[in-house]
Amino acid sequence: MFDIKDRPNVVESALLVGACFRRDTMEESKDLMEELKELVRTLGIGIADSVIAFVREISPRYLVGSGKAKELMEHARQLGCDCIIFDNELSPGQQRAWEQESGLCVIDRHEVILDIFNQRARTREARLQVALARMEYSLPRLTRMWAHLDRQRGAGGAGSGGAARGEGETQLETDRRLADKRIEKLKHDLEEVKKQRETQRKERSKVPVPHGAIVGYTNAGKSSLLNKLTASDAFVEDKLFATLDTTTRRLELPDGQQILLTDTVGFIRNLPHDLVQSFRATLEEAVLADFLIHVVDVSHPNAEIFLQTTTQVLSELGANDKRTILALNKSDLLSDEETLPALKHQHPDAIAISVKTGAGLDELLHRIHEMVYDRVVRLDLRLPMNRLDLLALAHEQGKVLSEEFESDAALVQIVVPTRLASRFEEFANKASAKTKAKAKVKAKANAKSAARRTR
Repeated sequence: MFDIKDRPNVVESALLVGACFRRDTMEESKDLMEELKELVRTLGIGIADSVIAFVREISPRYLVGSGKAKELMEHARQLGCDCIIFDNELSPGQQRAWEQESGLCVIDRHEVILDIFNQRARTREARLQVALARMEYSLPRLTRMWAHLDRQRGAGGAGSGGAARGEGETQLETDRRLADKRIEKLKHDLEEVKKQRETQRKERSKVPVPHGAIVGYTNAGKSSLLNKLTASDAFVEDKLFATLDTTTRRLELPDGQQILLTDTVGFIRNLPHDLVQSFRATLEEAVLADFLIHVVDVSHPNAEIFLQTTTQVLSELGANDKRTILALNKSDLLSDEETLPALKHQHPDAIAISVKTGAGLDELLHRIHEMVYDRVVRLDLRLPMNRLDLLALAHEQGKVLSEEFESDAALVQIVVPTRLASRFEEFANKASAKTKAKAKVKAKANAKSAARRTR
């Protein structure tokens, strides 16, 4: 009763409406309308037409003027639409007025994004987060569901002290109490999931591994990048918000160091604030990461705007001060030779990459290595046979560059995280001395051989 209707199952054709309040923002309104079209297509809803209406003064009842509202309602009916979708956020009262007078389903950008999230959620955490956002969105709109009852009132009985509450008011208050209880239950369940995630992080921190998070605008290629770098199979689809659940994979760098990479939910302009709050648990991966890889679809004409949007949301989350690698993805799709140099001029440290062709990925791996280079150390060791457990540890947590076995020891060169260096220290000095001695002996032998050859 309280959830938003499953719109994709009941809506076949929609009229899209965007209200523009300043002439100098008309181009931005057009861009947002194109984005709304993509969102609506993601839901599988047909688009009959789209209209951008210039509004001099906001109407409390319709958002736009009453004349323009009637004109849009009639236009929607003539097109045979069963829904009007606003790019602007409507208040509950405005939404109710439009539906009552047009006889059509009326929703806004906020509700479209909620429906997409509802379709995309796969894990229990994502479903709980979507359910919470939908309930909080629905709560102030409960009045709309009981409009047919809220005028029924009866006279107060003897000793009642006033008029008795009508049937509609009683039902509405009951539903609000149930909705409040449902919201509290969802918040409690989310807290339990959050505790489970914290437990998982503590388990990982027992053997701490550098952690990076991939962030960016929706459909920028974040999941594809994760798959390419880690040879994994995270869900990828060419649609907005294909990923709502975080996916973490292990990546081994060329020097043998292992790190964790996490794919996160994509951002979008005008992302409702309550959705940011609801998905805070998921987005915590970005806040807690050691560094970020910010992926931008450089082939999109609004690449710079997308970059700024992501930066703004990261700032809201408190992650804007993280060390960040800016990856300009889909560079192979650029036909304009000036776009990429212009972006790189604005962002000198950016890397042009193409997940599809693999271009720039070696440079990206090198940059990731720079982010965590102080987390590893290279050692020459002489391990006694009774301490080969350390060799196993080096294989597990780092990379063994070479190993040579003698009768009483193993001579190895390893790269391991700095945090583990102390466990190898007592064998490192002996190994260094032994290595130097062997080098001197070998140098003398080479010199003697060279002398013989010259004779």
